[in-house]
Amino acid sequence: MTQRIDAEGLRAILRDPAARFRRPQDVLDAPGLTHDQRLEILKRWEYDARSLAVAEEEGMAGGEESLLRRVRRAIAALGGDGEAEPIGTATKHG
Repeated sequence: MTQRIDAEGLRAILRDPAARFRRPQDVLDAPGLTHDQRLEILKRWEYDARSLAVAEEEGMAGGEESLLRRVRRAIAALGGDGEAEPIGTATKHG
């Protein structure tokens, strides 16, 4: 039987999702989270990643897929609106 995350634990995760999960896919795979909790965590992580993207200079070419892109893909996997726009059209402002 999978143990559920309590309200205190969820608040801690929401403060810093990256402290608990290495990658967005880990949120999808984590036991004990409801669908809504997973979506809430990923939405918070998306907000954090978007803020980071705004703080960084644009112009990074190639390389590793952005954290924001990975978070949005995980949200889409839950049926959220994480990846509504086609590749290459997303902006850091949403």
